[in-house]
Amino acid sequence: MTVRRLTQTVRELKPFNQTEARSALSALKEMGAREAAIAAVLAEGGPLKDFLVGALSLSPYLKDIAAIRPQLLARALEEALEPQLEAALADARDCWQPRMDGVTPTEAEVMTALRDAKRQVSFLLALADLSGLLHARETTQWLTKLADAAVAAAMDHLLLASHHAGKLRLADPARPSDASGLIVLGMGKLGAGELNYSSDIDIVVFFDPDSGILPDPAEATEVYGRMMRRLIRILQERTGDGYVFRTDLRLRPDPGSTPLAVPVEAALIYYEGRGQNWERAAYIKARPMAGDLKAGEAFLREITPFVFRKYLDYAAIADIHSIKRQIHAHKGHGVIAVKGHDVKLGRGGIREIEFFAQTQQLIAGGRVPAIRERRTEAALAALAQSRWITPEIAAELTEAYWFLRDVEHRIQMVRDEQSHRLPETEAELKRIAYMLGFADTATFSARLEDVLRRVERRYARLFEQEAKLSAGEGNLVFTGQNDDPETLVTLSKLGFERPADMSRVIRTWHYGRYRATQSVEARERLTELMPELLSAFGASKRADEALLRFDGFLKALPAGIQLFSLLGNNPGLLSLLVMIMAAAPRLADIIAARPHVFDGMLDPGLMQEMPTRHYLSERLTTFLGGARHYEEVLDRLRIFTAEQRFLIGIRLLTGTISGVQAGRAFTDLADLVIEQALAAVLGEMAQAHGTYPGGRVAVLGMGKLGSYELTAGSDVDLILLYDYPEAVQESDGAKPLDAMRYFTRVTQRLIAALSAPTAEGIVFEVDLRLRPSGNKGPVATRINAFRRYQEEEAWTWEHMALTRARLVCGDESLMAEAGQVIADVLTRPRDRQKTAADVSDMRALIEQEKPPRDLWDFKLIPGGLIDIEFIAQYLRLVAPSGAAGQGDEAAVSMRGTEAALRRNAGGRLSPDDLETCVTALRLYTELSQIIRLCVEGAFDPKDAPAGLIERLCTAGDAPSLKLIEAEVKRLSKSVRSILQACLSQRSSPAAEE
Repeated sequence: MTVRRLTQTVRELKPFNQTEARSALSALKEMGAREAAIAAVLAEGGPLKDFLVGALSLSPYLKDIAAIRPQLLARALEEALEPQLEAALADARDCWQPRMDGVTPTEAEVMTALRDAKRQVSFLLALADLSGLLHARETTQWLTKLADAAVAAAMDHLLLASHHAGKLRLADPARPSDASGLIVLGMGKLGAGELNYSSDIDIVVFFDPDSGILPDPAEATEVYGRMMRRLIRILQERTGDGYVFRTDLRLRPDPGSTPLAVPVEAALIYYEGRGQNWERAAYIKARPMAGDLKAGEAFLREITPFVFRKYLDYAAIADIHSIKRQIHAHKGHGVIAVKGHDVKLGRGGIREIEFFAQTQQLIAGGRVPAIRERRTEAALAALAQSRWITPEIAAELTEAYWFLRDVEHRIQMVRDEQSHRLPETEAELKRIAYMLGFADTATFSARLEDVLRRVERRYARLFEQEAKLSAGEGNLVFTGQNDDPETLVTLSKLGFERPADMSRVIRTWHYGRYRATQSVEARERLTELMPELLSAFGASKRADEALLRFDGFLKALPAGIQLFSLLGNNPGLLSLLVMIMAAAPRLADIIAARPHVFDGMLDPGLMQEMPTRHYLSERLTTFLGGARHYEEVLDRLRIFTAEQRFLIGIRLLTGTISGVQAGRAFTDLADLVIEQALAAVLGEMAQAHGTYPGGRVAVLGMGKLGSYELTAGSDVDLILLYDYPEAVQESDGAKPLDAMRYFTRVTQRLIAALSAPTAEGIVFEVDLRLRPSGNKGPVATRINAFRRYQEEEAWTWEHMALTRARLVCGDESLMAEAGQVIADVLTRPRDRQKTAADVSDMRALIEQEKPPRDLWDFKLIPGGLIDIEFIAQYLRLVAPSGAAGQGDEAAVSMRGTEAALRRNAGGRLSPDDLETCVTALRLYTELSQIIRLCVEGAFDPKDAPAGLIERLCTAGDAPSLKLIEAEVKRLSKSVRSILQACLSQRSSPAAEE
């Protein structure tokens, strides 16, 4: 080993200024009063004295250390450099070991010993580096050795302490790390042996839970997690003695969701399935440096295929370059300017040289093992030797690398700060220039600019294209762990209010934490989509919410590559998906919870096919085909209903169908599903209890189901009717039931089939409150009881409800019989004034008990949907006897409120009043269908997504919601007047007939 002394020839250093020079000399004289070696140098004078004055004037940090510990400076002057460094490293490495008296050092003692070693090594290296005794290459190696010793000693201390505490059973307490299965890898500059003067250290910790040292392997994560927290404290907590190294564990797999120490098996699975190119680049420099070194080497052998692929991986270039673009996006890194320039991350800086080497190592390392070098200088030499680059390029970049490392060290030596940025002021820049031996800042600046531009040119030739958003409008970089500031600016310009939060969400996708983004191919497709996707989200009023809904959708997707490929090749489908996320929170929640409903959107004929009853029936028949069991049929019904209801909603959202058409489609879907559910229930009942000889069942739809006006969020109002021959007392199965129990059970099973929640959700919420006697009556009603109740006991409001009744499915003869009952009830003569009073009282009661929330509560506002429905129902009840025709199907159901108004308005509503009611009905229906589709609960225009507001304006044929509100106010006022006038009529020609 070469033995070098500070008293040898030293580089001339100009002092910072005369004031600082006098202060440094004064400090040296005070030290000389305590240390003879320092006094001797001052007395002798000459280059060494000038060097010390210059060094301490330029570095306040060195001056402070020397003043506090003058013996360090005295020893540096008296003894050879290398033996001092070796001794300090040995003291650090062995500080955990029991003393001669057998007492194990405490954690506080270990911390003090490590800080003493750090202080001594840092001081010696700074003086040797500034004097020219050491090259930057040697400085970085000594700093790395110090980090190795400190981390290894801390690990041994922690393992031994856990052994003594009974948490572990070490194989050999004298060598705690051996065979422990606890792996500490040095990453980045630590792994490469290239630490800078005030560097953080990047480490990754893995453990083998089956190494045999844990009494209970299941507690490994907790035990090692606590140990890592203590390790961080030992190394980086600032005490009266300073700190050792700031320690960063964020290079571990998926740091946002993994413990500080990761099981080896979990890490291997992660890197095999979800590892990213930037992680491959990081592992080029990875090195076992503490803990179980043999296990660490074995781990690196395991992940070699991940880091160095067998084929030439040119695809890695774009990803690695995105990391560099991410770095360049930071303020002050984008241009070459000496003042304020970041020599590590800025253009032409250290990171570009490292990436220049690492990218080519990733491309060819699988085929050319000789280039798998950790150190940058060695990697450049290996690339030249393997003819991937010319020797001239290797030499040029190597020279530039060490010059920039020298600059970096001087920046950090000033005040021991982890900084890579040159000062902004001329005075402070002069300090750096003098520390490097330059006569002035101009000479230094010229040399630095030349180096930076040479590096930039070499780097630019390797990376010729940069991925930009919309031909140069901004960066969209989501590689790595930290936010790219320029990308945050881009996101903000696109319309995102919390760009940092959104960036973190998007990086989650790139980490492959979701099943949909776990494959490399899926992430690549998603990356290609990103500019269009984010631009579309940004165009919405609430871009953040839209993106978060999309995140929920991705989280639930079982796989993503097919979807991402389709979106990439189908701009219309991408626009539709973004519209859902931006305009329809309710639909977005549905596809996030049940992504299979999105499958139907992949049908290229979706928008061309109208959701008619025939269309839905054919698809339901096909979907149920092959279902063998009752539960399977019900699950398929749930899946089909959710998907088709979603697809009807998509057509409504895009304007392919109107609100009235949507109501009809939702109702046709309900009819078909209820019919199939009833058939399945009757089949199941037959198996359990037999059939009921001569028994008949029919389902009567009420409310919006009866009038073909269901919305996306409607429940279904049902009455189950039945009948049977009086002579039959029970069903014919092995477990017979009497009629009441049999048909009650049919009803209960039908309700459960439709509304019981399962893994596939529910079909519909079912409401039976409109049956005879309401909640007090039996759930199933025999036809004669239904007739008797309607003719003798029903209130006016129940007959109003009956005007919307419609037979949905069941036995045809019973359906015809029930239809005749309804027709008879509705066409019988009734007291018009009493009916009008009852209707008026009913409306007043509703208004008292359920006041409208606001103007957008179209159902309950005065002059809203209830008023229009009451007008139609009232007109139907007081229509001349037989006007609709006995047995006429229209007498049984008005086929929608508009049809009922037009059919029964003659003589009681003027043509203008009729058209006012129809106009209001259509507007309310259109708006409420869209709102119920898009949002859950109350609609608040202030919080509504921009996409929804735009859709409502289109539906209302108005440029703004304010104009729609004005039209609603106008129409509702008119409708309320029409209702009041209608109910207050004393007589009319039609009424007298």
